[in-house]
Amino acid sequence: MQSILAVDDSASMRKMVTFTLTGAGYHVVEAVDGQDAWEKAQKHSIDLVLTDQNMPNLDGLGLTRKLREHPKFKTVPILILTTESSDQMKQLGRAAGATGWMVKPFDPTRLLEVIQKVMR
Repeated sequence: MQSILAVDDSASMRKMVTFTLTGAGYHVVEAVDGQDAWEKAQKHSIDLVLTDQNMPNLDGLGLTRKLREHPKFKTVPILILTTESSDQMKQLGRAAGATGWMVKPFDPTRLLEVIQKVMR
């Protein structure tokens, strides 16, 4: 079973994402912010990271940069799921090493399509 690290400081958003992903057969590891995600990524086998951008302690771009610096996560897809929709933020995401950028609110069907596409 493939594992997804779902990172969001909103408990309700984590719950919606986890519901969508577990319903599609994925194992989900939840993290409350980028720092928590970084610590959990060290302990679990992760096939994809789905992260919010705006979070306390370590934001999504910071988490993406930190993961990309580690050899274990060089090729792991990282999707940023956020309310941020500006081209400037998307460019910062690409520069940090994000695989994709999705804007909230998310469509569960579209989210699963994107995840399946980048995990191939």
